[in-house]
Amino acid sequence: MLAIYLGLLAIGVVLFVLSYVAPFRVASLMRQRQPQHWEVVIESAKGRIGPLRIWMRMQYVLRSPALTLLGDRDINRWRGIWRYSQWLGWSCWLAALGMRLRWG
Repeated sequence: MLAIYLGLLAIGVVLFVLSYVAPFRVASLMRQRQPQHWEVVIESAKGRIGPLRIWMRMQYVLRSPALTLLGDRDINRWRGIWRYSQWLGWSCWLAALGMRLRWG
């Protein structure tokens, strides 16, 4: 039972790390393969924007269905990892919490 508990916690950590790494990987792939679309993310009417604003725009881009229209399989895969790894990570942690509460 302890092995399952620790496994759920470890899988949860891995999934949360993946959800953190995935936006950076999507940004990197967009910079390399879709530079014209990347320019839309990093520029505004006033010129270039700061890192916090880029991060905020990447959150909008990742939530947008327009990203799938680029037709890049790797970008779509990393977007899917970003989208579902958070939910799966929370599921693992809640399952571990349930085990902890049930069997103490």
